[in-house]
Amino acid sequence: MVFLLPDAVTEAAQVASERTAIVCRKESLSYGQLEQRSNQLARTLVDQGVIRGDRVGIFLDKSIESAITLYGIMKAGAAYVPLDVSAPPARLDYVVKHCGIHHLVTAPNKRRGLVQLLASSDSPIECLIGAPAIEGIRARHISWKDISLTSSSHIESGCLDQDLAYIMYTSGSTGEPKGIMHSHASGLSYAKWAHDVYSLRAEDRLTNHAPLHFDLSTFDFFAGALAGATTVIVGDEYLKLPASYSQLLADEKITTFFTVPYTLTQLLTRGALDQRDLTALRWIIFGGEPFPMKYLVSLMAALPHARFSNMYGPAEVNGCTYYHVPRPIEDEETPIPIGTTWRNADALIVDEDDHILTDNTPGELLIRSSTMMQGYWNRPDLNKLAFAKLAGTEEHPHYYYCTGDLVERLDDGNLKFLGRKDRQIKTRGYRVELDEVEASVLKLAPVEEAAAFAVPYGEGSLSIHVAVILAPESNQVTSIDLLKTLKEMLPWYSVPQKLTTEFTFPRTTSGKIDRRALQTRAAQA
Repeated sequence: MVFLLPDAVTEAAQVASERTAIVCRKESLSYGQLEQRSNQLARTLVDQGVIRGDRVGIFLDKSIESAITLYGIMKAGAAYVPLDVSAPPARLDYVVKHCGIHHLVTAPNKRRGLVQLLASSDSPIECLIGAPAIEGIRARHISWKDISLTSSSHIESGCLDQDLAYIMYTSGSTGEPKGIMHSHASGLSYAKWAHDVYSLRAEDRLTNHAPLHFDLSTFDFFAGALAGATTVIVGDEYLKLPASYSQLLADEKITTFFTVPYTLTQLLTRGALDQRDLTALRWIIFGGEPFPMKYLVSLMAALPHARFSNMYGPAEVNGCTYYHVPRPIEDEETPIPIGTTWRNADALIVDEDDHILTDNTPGELLIRSSTMMQGYWNRPDLNKLAFAKLAGTEEHPHYYYCTGDLVERLDDGNLKFLGRKDRQIKTRGYRVELDEVEASVLKLAPVEEAAAFAVPYGEGSLSIHVAVILAPESNQVTSIDLLKTLKEMLPWYSVPQKLTTEFTFPRTTSGKIDRRALQTRAAQA
Protein backbone atom coordinates (compact mmCIF):
# COMPACT_ATOMS: atom_id res chain seq x y z
CA MET A 1 0.00 0.00 0.00
CA VAL A 2 1.13 3.55 -0.71
CA PHE A 3 1.32 5.57 2.52
CA LEU A 4 4.39 7.68 1.80
CA LEU A 5 5.25 9.56 -1.40
CA PRO A 6 8.27 7.37 -2.37
CA ASP A 7 6.13 4.24 -1.90
CA ALA A 8 4.66 4.99 -5.33
CA VAL A 9 8.09 4.48 -6.93
CA THR A 10 8.69 1.29 -4.94
CA GLU A 11 5.33 -0.14 -6.00
CA ALA A 12 5.84 0.82 -9.66
CA ALA A 13 9.28 -0.85 -9.59
CA GLN A 14 7.71 -4.05 -8.28
CA VAL A 15 4.95 -4.05 -10.91
CA ALA A 16 7.00 -3.05 -13.97
CA SER A 17 10.65 -2.37 -13.15
CA GLU A 18 11.64 -1.85 -16.81
CA ARG A 19 9.03 0.83 -17.50
CA THR A 20 10.58 4.26 -18.06
CA ALA A 21 10.11 6.55 -15.08
CA ILE A 22 12.24 9.63 -15.84
CA VAL A 23 13.62 11.15 -19.04
CA CYS A 24 15.92 14.17 -19.17
CA ARG A 25 17.67 15.20 -22.37
CA LYS A 26 19.37 11.99 -23.58
CA GLU A 27 19.24 10.14 -20.26
CA SER A 28 16.49 7.97 -18.82
CA LEU A 29 15.76 5.85 -15.77
CA SER A 30 13.42 2.89 -15.44
CA TYR A 31 11.35 2.55 -12.28
CA GLY A 32 13.70 -0.22 -11.18
CA GLN A 33 16.72 2.05 -11.62
CA LEU A 34 15.00 4.99 -9.91
CA GLU A 35 14.17 2.73 -6.97
CA GLN A 36 17.75 1.45 -6.69
CA ARG A 37 19.49 4.81 -7.05
CA SER A 38 17.14 6.61 -4.65
CA ASN A 39 17.73 3.79 -2.15
CA GLN A 40 21.49 4.31 -2.51
CA LEU A 41 21.13 8.03 -1.82
CA ALA A 42 18.86 7.35 1.16
CA ARG A 43 21.45 4.99 2.70
CA THR A 44 24.22 7.51 2.05
CA LEU A 45 22.26 10.23 3.82
CA VAL A 46 21.57 8.00 6.80
CA ASP A 47 25.25 7.02 6.95
CA GLN A 48 26.09 10.72 7.05
CA GLY A 49 23.84 11.32 10.05
CA VAL A 50 20.47 12.23 8.54
CA ILE A 51 17.62 11.18 10.82
CA ARG A 52 13.86 11.20 10.57
CA GLY A 53 12.52 14.75 10.49
CA ASP A 54 15.72 16.39 9.25
CA ARG A 55 15.60 18.88 6.41
CA VAL A 56 17.92 18.18 3.48
CA GLY A 57 18.56 20.84 0.85
CA ILE A 58 18.60 20.29 -2.91
CA PHE A 59 20.91 22.55 -4.92
CA LEU A 60 20.66 21.07 -8.41
CA ASP A 61 19.73 22.02 -11.94
CA LYS A 62 16.95 20.02 -13.59
CA SER A 63 18.45 16.61 -14.19
CA ILE A 64 18.10 12.88 -13.68
CA GLU A 65 19.81 13.42 -10.31
CA SER A 66 17.16 15.90 -9.19
CA ALA A 67 14.49 13.19 -9.48
CA ILE A 68 16.67 10.65 -7.66
CA THR A 69 17.36 13.20 -4.94
CA LEU A 70 13.85 14.14 -3.92
CA TYR A 71 12.86 10.47 -3.53
CA GLY A 72 16.13 9.54 -1.82
CA ILE A 73 15.74 12.27 0.78
CA MET A 74 12.21 11.21 1.63
CA LYS A 75 13.26 7.53 1.79
CA ALA A 76 15.83 8.54 4.40
CA GLY A 77 12.99 9.90 6.54
CA ALA A 78 13.88 13.55 5.90
CA ALA A 79 12.05 16.39 4.18
CA TYR A 80 13.50 17.80 0.98
CA VAL A 81 13.98 21.56 0.68
CA PRO A 82 14.56 22.64 -2.94
CA LEU A 83 16.73 25.74 -3.33
CA ASP A 84 16.39 28.08 -6.30
CA VAL A 85 19.80 27.84 -7.98
CA SER A 86 19.24 31.26 -9.59
CA ALA A 87 18.46 33.04 -6.31
CA PRO A 88 20.93 35.52 -4.79
CA PRO A 89 23.35 34.03 -2.23
CA ALA A 90 21.87 36.12 0.58
CA ARG A 91 18.41 34.64 -0.02
CA LEU A 92 19.77 31.10 -0.16
CA ASP A 93 21.78 31.70 3.01
CA TYR A 94 18.59 32.81 4.78
CA VAL A 95 16.69 29.67 3.75
CA VAL A 96 19.53 27.33 4.76
CA LYS A 97 19.83 28.92 8.19
CA HIS A 98 16.11 29.40 8.79
CA CYS A 99 15.34 25.78 7.91
CA GLY A 100 18.37 24.32 9.70
CA ILE A 101 19.79 22.51 6.68
CA HIS A 102 22.89 20.47 7.61
CA HIS A 103 23.05 18.26 4.49
CA LEU A 104 22.91 19.51 0.92
CA VAL A 105 22.59 17.40 -2.23
CA THR A 106 24.26 19.05 -5.20
CA ALA A 107 26.49 18.42 -8.25
CA PRO A 108 30.00 19.31 -9.46
CA ASN A 109 28.68 22.00 -11.84
CA LYS A 110 27.33 23.97 -8.85
CA ARG A 111 30.83 24.62 -7.50
CA ARG A 112 30.68 28.42 -7.89
CA GLY A 113 27.26 28.66 -6.27
CA LEU A 114 28.39 26.42 -3.41
CA VAL A 115 31.40 28.62 -2.69
CA GLN A 116 29.08 31.65 -2.45
CA LEU A 117 26.52 29.75 -0.40
CA LEU A 118 29.07 28.43 2.10
CA ALA A 119 31.04 31.65 2.35
CA SER A 120 29.23 32.55 5.57
CA SER A 121 31.29 31.52 8.61
CA ASP A 122 28.14 30.41 10.46
CA SER A 123 26.69 28.25 7.67
CA PRO A 124 24.98 25.19 9.23
CA ILE A 125 25.83 22.91 6.27
CA GLU A 126 28.03 20.05 7.45
CA CYS A 127 27.91 17.66 4.49
CA LEU A 128 27.80 18.10 0.71
CA ILE A 129 26.38 15.11 -1.15
CA GLY A 130 27.30 14.83 -4.82
CA ALA A 131 30.03 17.49 -4.87
CA PRO A 132 33.78 17.14 -5.19
CA ALA A 133 36.11 18.52 -2.54
CA ILE A 134 36.25 22.31 -2.64
CA GLU A 135 39.29 24.09 -1.24
CA GLY A 136 38.47 26.18 1.79
CA ILE A 137 35.10 24.50 2.45
CA ARG A 138 34.93 22.69 5.78
CA ALA A 139 31.87 20.56 5.00
CA ARG A 140 32.33 16.83 4.33
CA HIS A 141 32.09 15.76 0.68
CA ILE A 142 30.49 12.61 -0.74
CA SER A 143 30.63 12.16 -4.53
CA TRP A 144 27.95 10.65 -6.76
CA LYS A 145 30.46 7.88 -7.51
CA ASP A 146 30.62 7.07 -3.79
CA ILE A 147 26.82 6.96 -3.70
CA SER A 148 26.76 4.48 -6.60
CA LEU A 149 28.86 2.04 -4.54
CA THR A 150 26.35 2.02 -1.67
CA SER A 151 23.84 -0.79 -1.14
CA SER A 152 20.62 -0.33 -3.14
CA SER A 153 18.45 -2.40 -0.81
CA HIS A 154 15.27 -0.83 0.56
CA ILE A 155 15.59 1.18 3.76
CA GLU A 156 12.85 1.60 6.37
CA SER A 157 12.60 5.25 7.44
CA GLY A 158 10.01 4.72 10.16
CA CYS A 159 8.06 7.69 8.79
CA LEU A 160 4.31 8.08 9.10
CA ASP A 161 2.13 9.78 6.54
CA GLN A 162 1.81 12.80 8.87
CA ASP A 163 5.57 13.40 8.83
CA LEU A 164 7.09 16.18 6.74
CA ALA A 165 7.86 15.30 3.12
CA TYR A 166 9.00 18.65 1.72
CA ILE A 167 9.26 22.37 2.48
CA MET A 168 9.01 24.94 -0.30
CA TYR A 169 10.07 28.51 0.28
CA THR A 170 8.13 31.27 -1.41
CA SER A 171 7.91 35.05 -1.22
CA GLY A 172 6.91 36.57 2.10
CA SER A 173 5.21 39.93 2.63
CA THR A 174 7.76 40.88 5.34
CA GLY A 175 10.63 40.73 2.86
CA GLU A 176 11.74 37.28 4.03
CA PRO A 177 10.82 33.97 2.34
CA LYS A 178 8.44 31.60 4.12
CA GLY A 179 8.62 27.82 4.10
CA ILE A 180 5.44 25.90 3.24
CA MET A 181 5.40 22.53 5.05
CA HIS A 182 3.72 19.56 3.37
CA SER A 183 3.43 16.09 4.82
CA HIS A 184 3.41 12.80 2.94
CA ALA A 185 -0.34 12.72 3.53
CA SER A 186 -1.02 16.11 1.95
CA GLY A 187 1.29 15.45 -1.01
CA LEU A 188 -0.17 12.00 -1.58
CA SER A 189 -3.75 13.29 -1.34
CA TYR A 190 -2.93 15.79 -4.07
CA ALA A 191 -1.30 13.09 -6.20
CA LYS A 192 -4.32 10.77 -5.83
CA TRP A 193 -6.72 13.61 -6.63
CA ALA A 194 -4.78 14.58 -9.78
CA HIS A 195 -4.48 10.91 -10.76
CA ASP A 196 -8.25 10.48 -10.60
CA VAL A 197 -9.42 13.84 -11.99
CA TYR A 198 -7.13 13.68 -15.03
CA SER A 199 -7.36 9.91 -15.57
CA LEU A 200 -3.60 9.37 -15.47
CA ARG A 201 -2.37 5.98 -16.62
CA ALA A 202 0.89 4.09 -17.08
CA GLU A 203 1.01 4.94 -20.80
CA ASP A 204 1.02 8.67 -20.12
CA ARG A 205 4.05 10.86 -20.66
CA LEU A 206 4.09 14.02 -18.52
CA THR A 207 6.36 17.05 -18.61
CA ASN A 208 8.21 18.24 -15.55
CA HIS A 209 8.04 21.87 -16.63
CA ALA A 210 8.60 23.57 -13.28
CA PRO A 211 11.74 23.58 -11.10
CA LEU A 212 11.60 21.71 -7.79
CA HIS A 213 11.14 24.90 -5.75
CA PHE A 214 7.92 25.61 -7.68
CA ASP A 215 4.84 23.70 -6.45
CA LEU A 216 3.73 22.72 -9.98
CA SER A 217 6.58 20.16 -9.99
CA THR A 218 4.79 17.92 -7.49
CA PHE A 219 2.03 17.09 -9.98
CA ASP A 220 4.46 15.59 -12.48
CA PHE A 221 6.59 13.57 -10.07
CA PHE A 222 4.02 12.39 -7.54
CA ALA A 223 0.87 11.90 -9.64
CA GLY A 224 3.00 10.50 -12.46
CA ALA A 225 4.67 7.93 -10.18
CA LEU A 226 1.30 6.95 -8.74
CA ALA A 227 0.15 6.07 -12.25
CA GLY A 228 3.46 4.43 -13.18
CA ALA A 229 3.75 7.01 -15.99
CA THR A 230 6.85 8.60 -17.55
CA THR A 231 7.94 12.08 -16.51
CA VAL A 232 10.01 14.08 -19.01
CA ILE A 233 12.11 16.75 -17.29
CA VAL A 234 12.19 19.87 -19.44
CA GLY A 235 15.55 21.65 -19.39
CA ASP A 236 15.62 25.41 -18.95
CA GLU A 237 17.04 25.82 -22.45
CA TYR A 238 13.68 24.77 -23.92
CA LEU A 239 11.76 27.34 -21.91
CA LYS A 240 13.63 30.16 -23.65
CA LEU A 241 12.82 28.88 -27.16
CA PRO A 242 9.10 28.10 -27.64
CA ALA A 243 9.67 26.45 -31.02
CA SER A 244 12.26 24.15 -29.46
CA TYR A 245 9.84 23.39 -26.63
CA SER A 246 7.02 22.45 -28.99
CA GLN A 247 9.42 20.16 -30.86
CA LEU A 248 10.26 18.45 -27.56
CA LEU A 249 6.54 17.93 -26.87
CA ALA A 250 6.22 16.28 -30.28
CA ASP A 251 9.40 14.21 -30.11
CA GLU A 252 8.62 12.88 -26.62
CA LYS A 253 4.97 12.24 -27.53
CA ILE A 254 3.78 14.08 -24.41
CA THR A 255 0.21 13.16 -23.46
CA THR A 256 -0.42 15.27 -20.33
CA PHE A 257 0.94 18.80 -20.08
CA PHE A 258 0.61 20.86 -16.88
CA THR A 259 2.06 24.35 -17.04
CA VAL A 260 1.28 28.05 -16.57
CA PRO A 261 -0.73 30.16 -19.06
CA TYR A 262 2.32 32.27 -19.88
CA THR A 263 4.16 29.23 -21.27
CA LEU A 264 1.12 28.17 -23.30
CA THR A 265 0.79 31.68 -24.72
CA GLN A 266 4.45 31.63 -25.75
CA LEU A 267 3.93 28.26 -27.46
CA LEU A 268 0.86 29.59 -29.27
CA THR A 269 2.48 32.79 -30.54
CA ARG A 270 6.08 31.61 -31.10
CA GLY A 271 6.03 27.82 -30.92
CA ALA A 272 5.32 26.91 -34.58
CA LEU A 273 2.49 24.64 -33.45
CA ASP A 274 1.21 24.26 -37.02
CA GLN A 275 4.49 22.51 -37.89
CA ARG A 276 4.36 19.98 -35.03
CA ASP A 277 2.66 16.61 -34.65
CA LEU A 278 1.05 16.95 -31.22
CA THR A 279 -1.67 14.36 -31.71
CA ALA A 280 -0.42 12.42 -28.67
CA LEU A 281 -1.31 15.38 -26.44
CA ARG A 282 -4.61 14.45 -24.81
CA TRP A 283 -4.83 16.84 -21.85
CA ILE A 284 -3.53 20.36 -21.23
CA ILE A 285 -3.82 21.55 -17.64
CA PHE A 286 -3.00 25.12 -16.70
CA GLY A 287 -2.92 27.06 -13.46
CA GLY A 288 -1.04 29.63 -11.44
CA GLU A 289 -2.61 32.71 -13.03
CA PRO A 290 -5.63 33.67 -15.16
CA PHE A 291 -5.47 32.62 -18.82
CA PRO A 292 -6.42 35.48 -21.23
CA MET A 293 -9.42 34.26 -23.17
CA LYS A 294 -8.19 35.32 -26.61
CA TYR A 295 -5.14 33.08 -26.22
CA LEU A 296 -7.05 30.19 -24.67
CA VAL A 297 -9.61 30.18 -27.48
CA SER A 298 -6.87 30.28 -30.12
CA LEU A 299 -4.88 27.49 -28.46
CA MET A 300 -7.94 25.26 -28.23
CA ALA A 301 -8.53 25.85 -31.94
CA ALA A 302 -4.90 24.97 -32.72
CA LEU A 303 -5.14 21.72 -30.71
CA PRO A 304 -8.69 20.48 -31.36
CA HIS A 305 -7.99 16.94 -30.12
CA ALA A 306 -6.83 17.94 -26.62
CA ARG A 307 -8.88 18.52 -23.48
CA PHE A 308 -8.23 21.67 -21.44
CA SER A 309 -8.57 22.14 -17.67
CA ASN A 310 -8.05 25.04 -15.31
CA MET A 311 -6.55 23.93 -11.98
CA TYR A 312 -6.55 26.27 -9.01
CA GLY A 313 -4.80 26.03 -5.67
CA PRO A 314 -2.17 28.02 -3.78
CA ALA A 315 0.99 26.11 -2.85
CA GLU A 316 -0.35 25.98 0.71
CA VAL A 317 -3.19 23.65 -0.34
CA ASN A 318 -1.84 22.25 -3.63
CA GLY A 319 -4.66 21.81 -6.14
CA CYS A 320 -8.13 22.15 -4.67
CA THR A 321 -10.48 23.20 -7.50
CA TYR A 322 -10.70 22.32 -11.17
CA TYR A 323 -12.69 23.26 -14.23
CA HIS A 324 -12.81 21.27 -17.44
CA VAL A 325 -13.15 23.80 -20.25
CA PRO A 326 -16.07 22.87 -22.53
CA ARG A 327 -15.91 22.74 -26.31
CA PRO A 328 -17.02 25.04 -27.77
CA ILE A 329 -16.67 27.88 -25.26
CA GLU A 330 -20.04 29.62 -25.24
CA ASP A 331 -18.73 33.01 -24.08
CA GLU A 332 -15.30 33.81 -25.49
CA GLU A 333 -15.10 37.17 -23.68
CA THR A 334 -15.74 36.15 -20.05
CA PRO A 335 -12.83 34.53 -18.17
CA ILE A 336 -13.43 30.89 -17.33
CA PRO A 337 -14.07 30.00 -13.67
CA ILE A 338 -11.66 28.15 -11.39
CA GLY A 339 -14.33 25.48 -10.98
CA THR A 340 -15.44 23.46 -8.00
CA THR A 341 -13.56 21.70 -5.21
CA TRP A 342 -12.79 18.03 -5.46
CA ARG A 343 -14.78 15.62 -3.29
CA ASN A 344 -12.40 15.70 -0.31
CA ALA A 345 -12.27 19.49 0.01
CA ASP A 346 -14.56 22.20 1.32
CA ALA A 347 -14.71 25.84 0.27
CA LEU A 348 -16.12 28.75 2.25
CA ILE A 349 -16.50 32.36 1.11
CA VAL A 350 -16.29 34.95 3.89
CA ASP A 351 -16.55 38.71 4.21
CA GLU A 352 -14.01 41.03 5.86
CA ASP A 353 -15.29 40.01 9.30
CA ASP A 354 -14.99 36.27 8.55
CA HIS A 355 -18.76 35.87 8.34
CA ILE A 356 -19.66 33.01 6.00
CA LEU A 357 -21.46 34.21 2.86
CA THR A 358 -24.17 31.86 1.66
CA ASP A 359 -25.41 33.87 -1.33
CA ASN A 360 -23.46 34.91 -4.43
CA THR A 361 -21.75 37.83 -2.70
CA PRO A 362 -18.02 38.06 -3.47
CA GLY A 363 -15.60 37.39 -0.63
CA GLU A 364 -12.36 35.69 0.37
CA LEU A 365 -11.99 31.99 -0.43
CA LEU A 366 -11.14 29.66 2.46
CA ILE A 367 -10.18 26.02 1.81
CA ARG A 368 -10.22 22.95 4.03
CA SER A 369 -8.69 19.89 2.40
CA SER A 370 -6.52 16.85 2.99
CA THR A 371 -4.06 18.47 0.57
CA MET A 372 -3.51 21.40 2.97
CA MET A 373 -0.10 22.29 4.39
CA GLN A 374 0.83 21.79 8.04
CA GLY A 375 1.85 25.43 8.27
CA TYR A 376 4.85 27.69 7.70
CA TRP A 377 8.18 26.44 9.00
CA ASN A 378 9.18 28.17 12.23
CA ARG A 379 6.69 31.01 11.72
CA PRO A 380 3.96 30.81 14.40
CA ASP A 381 3.10 34.43 13.67
CA LEU A 382 2.18 33.62 10.07
CA ASN A 383 0.35 30.44 11.04
CA LYS A 384 -2.02 32.43 13.23
CA LEU A 385 -2.95 34.55 10.23
CA ALA A 386 -3.05 31.72 7.69
CA PHE A 387 -5.75 29.59 9.29
CA ALA A 388 -9.30 30.36 10.39
CA LYS A 389 -11.43 28.27 12.76
CA LEU A 390 -14.87 28.69 11.25
CA ALA A 391 -16.57 25.31 11.60
CA GLY A 392 -16.73 22.19 13.73
CA THR A 393 -17.04 22.36 17.50
CA GLU A 394 -15.00 24.04 20.20
CA GLU A 395 -13.47 20.68 21.12
CA HIS A 396 -12.96 19.60 17.49
CA PRO A 397 -12.53 22.70 15.35
CA HIS A 398 -12.20 22.66 11.58
CA TYR A 399 -9.37 24.85 10.33
CA TYR A 400 -9.46 26.51 6.92
CA TYR A 401 -6.59 28.03 4.99
CA CYS A 402 -7.21 31.69 4.13
CA THR A 403 -6.18 31.96 0.48
CA GLY A 404 -6.33 35.75 0.21
CA ASP A 405 -8.11 35.26 -3.14
CA LEU A 406 -11.41 36.97 -3.82
CA VAL A 407 -14.07 34.85 -5.52
CA GLU A 408 -17.80 34.66 -6.11
CA ARG A 409 -19.95 31.59 -6.50
CA LEU A 410 -21.76 31.44 -9.83
CA ASP A 411 -25.28 30.10 -10.28
CA ASP A 412 -23.95 26.78 -11.57
CA GLY A 413 -21.81 26.31 -8.44
CA ASN A 414 -18.48 27.15 -10.05
CA LEU A 415 -16.18 29.69 -8.42
CA LYS A 416 -15.12 32.81 -10.31
CA PHE A 417 -11.71 34.28 -9.45
CA LEU A 418 -11.84 38.06 -8.91
CA GLY A 419 -8.32 38.95 -7.73
CA ARG A 420 -6.09 39.15 -4.67
CA LYS A 421 -7.05 40.44 -1.27
CA ASP A 422 -3.45 41.30 -0.49
CA ARG A 423 -0.54 42.32 -2.70
CA GLN A 424 0.54 38.98 -4.08
CA ILE A 425 0.72 38.61 -7.86
CA LYS A 426 1.68 36.01 -10.43
CA THR A 427 4.15 36.95 -13.15
CA ARG A 428 5.24 34.39 -15.75
CA GLY A 429 3.78 31.72 -13.49
CA TYR A 430 5.85 32.73 -10.44
CA ARG A 431 4.29 33.97 -7.24
CA VAL A 432 5.68 37.32 -6.10
CA GLU A 433 4.83 39.41 -3.06
CA LEU A 434 4.95 43.06 -4.10
CA ASP A 435 5.57 43.95 -0.46
CA GLU A 436 8.74 41.81 -0.53
CA VAL A 437 9.95 43.64 -3.63
CA GLU A 438 9.16 46.97 -2.02
CA ALA A 439 10.89 46.00 1.23
CA SER A 440 14.02 45.04 -0.72
CA VAL A 441 14.04 48.35 -2.61
CA LEU A 442 13.73 50.28 0.63
CA LYS A 443 16.84 48.53 1.94
CA LEU A 444 18.90 50.37 -0.70
CA ALA A 445 20.71 53.29 0.90
CA PRO A 446 19.88 55.88 -1.79
CA VAL A 447 16.12 55.16 -1.62
CA GLU A 448 13.96 57.32 0.60
CA GLU A 449 10.52 55.99 -0.41
CA ALA A 450 9.39 53.21 -2.72
CA ALA A 451 6.19 51.86 -4.21
CA ALA A 452 5.93 48.53 -6.04
CA PHE A 453 2.96 47.74 -8.26
CA ALA A 454 1.99 45.46 -11.14
CA VAL A 455 1.15 46.63 -14.64
CA PRO A 456 -0.49 44.41 -17.28
CA TYR A 457 1.53 43.86 -20.41
CA GLY A 458 1.18 41.82 -23.58
CA GLU A 459 0.06 38.19 -23.59
CA GLY A 460 -1.83 38.42 -20.33
CA SER A 461 1.02 38.56 -17.85
CA LEU A 462 2.03 41.22 -15.33
CA SER A 463 5.09 43.41 -15.18
CA ILE A 464 6.59 44.55 -11.86
CA HIS A 465 7.17 48.29 -11.68
CA VAL A 466 8.76 50.27 -8.86
CA ALA A 467 8.73 54.03 -8.34
CA VAL A 468 11.23 55.52 -5.91
CA ILE A 469 12.07 58.85 -4.32
CA LEU A 470 15.79 59.19 -3.74
CA ALA A 471 17.42 60.77 -0.73
CA PRO A 472 18.65 64.35 -1.47
CA GLU A 473 22.31 63.34 -1.39
CA SER A 474 21.74 60.52 -3.90
CA ASN A 475 20.60 62.47 -6.95
CA GLN A 476 23.44 61.02 -9.06
CA VAL A 477 22.19 57.43 -8.59
CA THR A 478 20.46 56.00 -11.67
CA SER A 479 17.72 53.45 -12.13
CA ILE A 480 20.30 51.13 -13.71
CA ASP A 481 22.42 51.32 -10.54
CA LEU A 482 19.45 50.37 -8.34
CA LEU A 483 18.33 47.51 -10.58
CA LYS A 484 21.85 46.10 -10.67
CA THR A 485 21.85 45.91 -6.86
CA LEU A 486 18.36 44.42 -6.75
CA LYS A 487 19.48 41.56 -9.01
CA GLU A 488 21.78 40.50 -6.17
CA MET A 489 18.93 40.57 -3.64
CA LEU A 490 15.90 39.09 -5.40
CA PRO A 491 15.14 36.06 -7.60
CA TRP A 492 15.26 37.01 -11.28
CA TYR A 493 11.47 36.84 -11.65
CA SER A 494 10.99 39.30 -8.75
CA VAL A 495 13.38 41.95 -10.11
CA PRO A 496 11.32 44.93 -11.38
CA GLN A 497 11.08 45.20 -15.13
CA LYS A 498 10.98 48.97 -14.77
CA LEU A 499 12.20 51.33 -12.07
CA THR A 500 11.55 55.07 -12.22
CA THR A 501 12.63 57.92 -9.98
CA GLU A 502 10.05 60.47 -8.87
CA PHE A 503 10.17 63.82 -7.11
CA THR A 504 6.85 63.23 -5.32
CA PHE A 505 4.23 60.49 -5.05
CA PRO A 506 0.48 60.83 -5.50
CA ARG A 507 -1.17 60.46 -2.08
CA THR A 508 -4.51 59.35 -0.71
CA THR A 509 -6.49 61.60 1.61
CA SER A 510 -4.87 59.81 4.56
CA GLY A 511 -1.38 60.63 3.25
CA LYS A 512 -0.56 57.10 2.03
CA ILE A 513 1.14 56.51 -1.31
CA ASP A 514 -1.57 56.12 -3.95
CA ARG A 515 -0.22 53.01 -5.69
CA ARG A 516 -3.34 52.69 -7.80
CA ALA A 517 -2.66 56.11 -9.33
CA LEU A 518 0.94 55.09 -10.05
CA GLN A 519 -0.28 51.87 -11.60
CA THR A 520 -2.82 53.66 -13.80
CA ARG A 521 -0.26 56.18 -14.96
CA ALA A 522 2.27 53.44 -15.80
CA ALA A 523 -0.34 51.39 -17.66
CA GLN A 524 -1.34 54.40 -19.77
CA ALA A 525 2.30 55.12 -20.56
